[in-house]
Amino acid sequence: MRSPKLWQPRRLLATPSALTWDHGAAIVARAAALGVPVTTLASDRLKLDLPDDSRRAYAEAKATLALVVAPPSKRRLQPIAPSADWRIDLAEGCPAHCGYCYLAGSLKGPPITRVYANLPEILAELPAHLGQGTVTSRSTARAHEGTTFEASCYTDPLGIEHVTGSLSALIAHFGAWEADVQLRFTTKFDAVEPLLDLDHRGRTRMRASINPAAYARFEGGTSPVAARLVALRRMADAGYRIGLTVAPIIAAEGWRAAYGGLLAEAGRVLADIPDVTIELITHRYTPGSKAVLETWYPGSSLDLSMANRTEKRTKFGSVKYVYDADTMRALRSFFQDELAAKLPQARILYWT
Repeated sequence: MRSPKLWQPRRLLATPSALTWDHGAAIVARAAALGVPVTTLASDRLKLDLPDDSRRAYAEAKATLALVVAPPSKRRLQPIAPSADWRIDLAEGCPAHCGYCYLAGSLKGPPITRVYANLPEILAELPAHLGQGTVTSRSTARAHEGTTFEASCYTDPLGIEHVTGSLSALIAHFGAWEADVQLRFTTKFDAVEPLLDLDHRGRTRMRASINPAAYARFEGGTSPVAARLVALRRMADAGYRIGLTVAPIIAAEGWRAAYGGLLAEAGRVLADIPDVTIELITHRYTPGSKAVLETWYPGSSLDLSMANRTEKRTKFGSVKYVYDADTMRALRSFFQDELAAKLPQARILYWT
């Protein structure tokens, strides 16, 4: 079994307020033990001093971890359909270099990763939301999942877990919470060792985000898909609920063969696991995210043209570009047939 390659931030910037929290102090200690230089800032304002060159500024920001206190606006839980009832944020930003990153254009400022020190205040928000969601709490099809909380909306919590310890703390909290709840997170990393022996009580579902090897060039800094599947299997063997997030589904030339091979590999690894969920998310982008991604990854071969695309307006009036109806029908039909053949025990939670 390969040893996971762990992200090593080049620096940790800690705000004074963050250091007043025990969890914040523990993160500083973890970072120092990994040899990460730690700078305590003079105030709670993040001062980055990034280079003027956009490519260098991107690289330096991506290599920076900031330890901050989540303000009330960040602690306030938000609905996160179609994945779960509520979004719970342990951090904001991600160390990976994905050419299709959906956070591009939605998070303001340089792409640093901010991790929250005030974990007790974040956890204190949860009880008031029991039974209050609309995705699983009140859904006939998914009511058995209880009230669900998604921890990977604005970060990949496993990718930073070796520095933060936040995901382990959250899993342990849900394990000790005697309520009809489920914690959910999805990841492109495979360093699950710290999670295997936690007393999770079956209240956490890990999903591996997967794409064909042909698209690995769009997922820089992440674990290989084969390693993610092995990690998912290890979690299932440790009693965790598991699933697959096939995202983003890219309708590039040869996509049928590429995704057919991917699902066949997943089927081999997870063949005897009875409870596997599937989330299918097609590639989409906004004008804002396209502009940011083209700055971050100039010369990328990812197709951000309007070929086979149509404009879709969200309920908030913003614009995003999704595949046209014919492409969507072909993709959806393919995945339904392939999953029925290669992962017959799996259940598709949603298609989008």
